[in-house]
Amino acid sequence: MKDFISIDKCSKGDLLELLELSKQLKQIDKLGGRDTCLPGKTLAMLFEKSSLRTRMSFQIAMTDLGGHAIYLKPEDIGVIGEREPAKDMARVLARYVHGIMARTFKHETIIELAKYADVPVINALSDYSHPCQAMADLLTINEHCGELDGLKVVYVGDGNNVARSLAFACAKFDMKFVVAAPKGYELDGESLDIANGITAGTASQLNDPVEAVKDADIIYTDTWVSMGQEDEKQQRIADFKDAGFQVNGELLSHAPGRVKVMHCLPAYRGMEITDEVAESECSIIFDQAENRLHFQRALLKKLMVRK
Repeated sequence: MKDFISIDKCSKGDLLELLELSKQLKQIDKLGGRDTCLPGKTLAMLFEKSSLRTRMSFQIAMTDLGGHAIYLKPEDIGVIGEREPAKDMARVLARYVHGIMARTFKHETIIELAKYADVPVINALSDYSHPCQAMADLLTINEHCGELDGLKVVYVGDGNNVARSLAFACAKFDMKFVVAAPKGYELDGESLDIANGITAGTASQLNDPVEAVKDADIIYTDTWVSMGQEDEKQQRIADFKDAGFQVNGELLSHAPGRVKVMHCLPAYRGMEITDEVAESECSIIFDQAENRLHFQRALLKKLMVRK
């Protein structure tokens, strides 16, 4: 496992190892300890898109592991491939640092960085996938539900990069995954086929959120308007809110009492989720956010400790 690009490209064994390592490093952290396994190592963090959780979790994770992270903000790098070819940037950085983390618009940028860099490359978000988020989500689900096998995750919202990564992650761990989205906003058929190719019958899709959540263990939602879609904002709000795709008390009344609610943040309260639900006892949103840090530590250790 040289890079971490998309969950469907990872073996279940590697993903299991990452989850177990996340738990171990989290326990060490809670006891006040540190696993300083990356002394003298440097991570370059490339951001085409700004972020709170991604920057903080990776930068703190590197510090906790004894290494150092360099933040390259959007103004520093521009859009990779326009200001400077990704293949040039990859080969230059690989001579300076021991790992590259990139948060980009285009997934092809991540692929090209990984192709030309001889150090590990981590996808911290692209238009295609958000694998770090999905694995931190599985860690959170495992903590709250005690298992993963057979659980049902219902994603209510836009069939975006988060939904795609969750579909792949659920397939790897024999979970059920349902996308509930309005017509025209579904997860693409190719991604469903990939998930069901990993484990048959894993992923499905509905246009009725009430029907979807009836036997859910997890209800998951995300923003209706991602970065780069601002010109579609009003149309998207109308298409989702008016059609009943808000995660609110009414929708939760159709789900089992044990259901947990997740959101990868930032949350636009009053849009995809109500404040009431986000602050309710069924919400595990902030455990989810914390686990980004613990998973990031595990990922960096697995990829960089041998470099």
